[in-house]
Amino acid sequence: MTKIIISPGKYIQGTGELKRIKDHIGNLGKSFFVIISESGYKRFGETVKESFGHSTNIHFAKFNGECSKGEIKRLEEEVKTIGADTIIGIGGGKIHDTAKAVAYYQNMPVVIVPTIASTDAPCSALSVLYTDEGEFDEYLLLPKNPDVVLIDLEAVVSAPARLIVAGMGDALATKFEARASFQSGSTTMAGGLATDAAISLANLCYNTLINEGLKAKLAVEKNVVTKAVEKIVEANTLLSGLGFESGGLGAAHAIHNGLTVIEEAHVLYHGEKVAFGVLVQLVLENVSMEELNEVLYFCNEVGLPTTLADLNMSDVPKEKLMEAAKLSCVESETIHYMPFKVTAEDVYAAILVADVIGENFKKQYT
Repeated sequence: MTKIIISPGKYIQGTGELKRIKDHIGNLGKSFFVIISESGYKRFGETVKESFGHSTNIHFAKFNGECSKGEIKRLEEEVKTIGADTIIGIGGGKIHDTAKAVAYYQNMPVVIVPTIASTDAPCSALSVLYTDEGEFDEYLLLPKNPDVVLIDLEAVVSAPARLIVAGMGDALATKFEARASFQSGSTTMAGGLATDAAISLANLCYNTLINEGLKAKLAVEKNVVTKAVEKIVEANTLLSGLGFESGGLGAAHAIHNGLTVIEEAHVLYHGEKVAFGVLVQLVLENVSMEELNEVLYFCNEVGLPTTLADLNMSDVPKEKLMEAAKLSCVESETIHYMPFKVTAEDVYAAILVADVIGENFKKQYT
């Protein structure tokens, strides 16, 4: 019985850390290739350049918006042309996953710099690949986690509060998916069974969300860093990252992947769709109404979707919902880590029931 837990080489979180990025990662290489969006460069480019100074070779490459095989290949060619030896991904989850993939194929160290706390992607040895149209393609499992993950809280609180809330939605799945995977005895993405440490981190992640989530959202709406913000950023990024990867996945993320086939849901962030996936998973598990109500209360409190209408999907035909349900149940999906067999028909029914439970909760408590 092999148990495995994996993690990034170093996790750094604090206020103003982007100004000190060279101090943290300068030992990794001599030529740095930074993958960043156009808007990200406008916000953080000068700060990074000032930290490295003129003596360091640093090249900024514009990210085209999708973590796809074509984008990864394009950036690989640019890295080889530049002759860089270290990859840095600055931005959101898709930039992180792209940077990790490029570093893997080019056999280079990788530094992940989240400027938002919207997913648990930064710490993982995983890249989620999408098509150029934004539909889920496949998971790329990597041989190691990022060398460094660096989070500047000033950047996080300067972003819209909806992004940190989306991160809470992604993190919300951690406890429930790890619990299901543990019950089924499934192998985690770390390559073994879950350690007690990973399960404890998953539970701590959930408790932190429940206790600190609303306070953190209100603080970010005012663009200030508080203790609650510090705790939620760590929960969204580190606790959830280690919890999902070494604790296990289940139905919630598979259902998210299914929902990517529905065009109307493309306006939603990853974590927003995952939050609804949590509700669908809990319906599949037939958990108590007490547990469902706690999750529903939290989601409504911070503004996470609990109904199809919240997902911009109230008018989606049943045939399209069934298509999403089928996609969530393809052979390679994590829904098969649940401790019981799940079919597309089960998922379709659970989506409809989760929707009506969410609607009824809104009527009672709002």
